[in-house]
Amino acid sequence: MVMMRDRPVRVLGLVLAICYATFVAWLYVRQPQTLAEVTGGLTASVGAYRIDQQAFDDGLELFRREQHEAARAAFARADVAGQDARTHFYIAYSYYRSGWGRMYQDNELFTKGLAHVDRAIALAPGGRLVVEDPELQMHNADELRAELAEGLRVEASDFNPLRVFRQRK
Repeated sequence: MVMMRDRPVRVLGLVLAICYATFVAWLYVRQPQTLAEVTGGLTASVGAYRIDQQAFDDGLELFRREQHEAARAAFARADVAGQDARTHFYIAYSYYRSGWGRMYQDNELFTKGLAHVDRAIALAPGGRLVVEDPELQMHNADELRAELAEGLRVEASDFNPLRVFRQRK
């Protein structure tokens, strides 16, 4: 009689141990830095994660007014868990626009932008992210990544005086 009740308890214990081991493995692979990233990652893995649309719209408005630092703060508020590819794309684009100069690029800002666009590519389904925004000149993450990476390279063309006539994207 005792053996019959003992089996469901053991099965339940095994199931809980497997769930816990899976959670620990997920934490090890994802390495979230905050509790918001943990909960956002878990909700994203089941398809229930949503950004704060109002904060995203605020960030987009600031981005379009060339207030890139404030836009990045609004985008960070919109995607607290860091799980939205489109938000990372706009953050990377704001780093590109802040760091772009006619005479030189700000390598620190371009490096941060490159990290965000890589994150956007990693989060995008199939690694392909296209943003349909008519006000942008670069519409996919691969273009933005190439532009940021090119800005970090030092080449002979960087010393061309005609470079001051090029246009920012």
